[in-house]
Amino acid sequence: MSGFFGAVTDSDCVNDVFYGTDYHSHLGTKRAGMSIYSTKKGYQRAIHSLENGYFRNKFEDDIVDFCGESGIGCISDTEAQPLVIYSHLGRFAIATVAKINNIDELADRFLREGKTFTETSQGGVNPTELIGMLICEKHSFKEGIENVYNSIKGSCSMIVLNKDEIIAGRDKLGRTPIVIGRREGAYCVASETSSMLNLGYRVERYLGPGEIVSIRNNGYSVMREANKEMQICSFLWVYYGYPPSCYEGINVDSCRYNCGRKLAENDDVDNADFVAGIPDSGVGHAMGYSATKHLPLMRPYAKYTPTWPRSFMPQNQAQRELVAKMKLIPNSDVINGKIGIFLDDSIVRGTQLRDNVKDLVDSGIKEVHMRIACPPLIFPCEFLNFSRSRSSLELATRKAILKLEGKEDTDFSKYTDPDSKEYNDMVEVIRKDLNLTSLKFQRLEDLVDAIGLPKEQLCTHCWDGSSRF
Repeated sequence: MSGFFGAVTDSDCVNDVFYGTDYHSHLGTKRAGMSIYSTKKGYQRAIHSLENGYFRNKFEDDIVDFCGESGIGCISDTEAQPLVIYSHLGRFAIATVAKINNIDELADRFLREGKTFTETSQGGVNPTELIGMLICEKHSFKEGIENVYNSIKGSCSMIVLNKDEIIAGRDKLGRTPIVIGRREGAYCVASETSSMLNLGYRVERYLGPGEIVSIRNNGYSVMREANKEMQICSFLWVYYGYPPSCYEGINVDSCRYNCGRKLAENDDVDNADFVAGIPDSGVGHAMGYSATKHLPLMRPYAKYTPTWPRSFMPQNQAQRELVAKMKLIPNSDVINGKIGIFLDDSIVRGTQLRDNVKDLVDSGIKEVHMRIACPPLIFPCEFLNFSRSRSSLELATRKAILKLEGKEDTDFSKYTDPDSKEYNDMVEVIRKDLNLTSLKFQRLEDLVDAIGLPKEQLCTHCWDGSSRF
């Protein structure tokens, strides 16, 4: 995942871009960058790795020398960006939130046409550079962004810094969000509404799918109207989003509370001593469950935040698992001899949860009842790199299905139906593998109801395989 922030102001914008971008740190932990434009200095840019540090301390020295009234920033789990591109459209900076499934095909086309790539990403083509090249195939930014929509398979939202203007284009199916904020003398554009509040911005409007807008310090104009069809990622509410953020006007933490409430309404465990959320995203779900069941909300785990970053930061799986273990400290005084109900956003591989359960057992817990805020993840994400699985068989569900079927290729639809024998057999295999007393997942219809949007406006591909490119 990635996130971006941009601002156009009637005074210096550097602090707004710096802090606004920093407020997207929960969306990425690998690369970050800023680009600021001023009439005196032109485009200024800095890019740093975040793998051994945090955004603020990486960019504090850079912003001392930056100046300008317009700028963009990006935090990414993939490529270095923003990029500054010189083209027939002029010089511009660009940042994207994208996953391009046909990137090799598009790159081969450009190479056959004699084009050259100057940036790399993990040894391959930098997706943001490729998107910039697609834009430059046309004679205007509007046509160029439409060319991106028509060319890629996957998803792409983007912001373009064109001197004193920011052009924002939301993914054609709205899989990732873009929001415009406003304050006196300034406008901003961001992936997360929570990045705006402490900077004095208030939400002006949410861009629609495929919508393109031009933003200046005194207003904005629509360059392309929104598409009618939307497929926004449901995981933005369940997991990725920061609690104060809203997408399509729906608050993240309110949705998580509703998810926990739905799980409680469908649960039959009546002898638990406490409810707890697996930090951080599980906490909101646990609040809804606790309030509905009238069970005390406890903290059997404390997350040690001063030094340990997010668990999926390292690219090496063994290192990720070590970080996941070290950052959570169990509290045996809360755990010992107790029956606990635990809420988490999802089960991807299950490796972190297995370690969590072992810590609980070692601390003397009597029973561990796990409740998951979304349905089982059966299909790898094609649009946001959510699971980061290199193979479908890394998913806990696929490993369970392989164990049941004895083969990889099967009809997965029967495992998406929570009323089927196959579904219940799969859940039981996962439960045993994780050493849980009981395991229940959210039903898809309850998750949709908790979010509050119609099913057809949500991307639910990783649970039911229903979405398309």
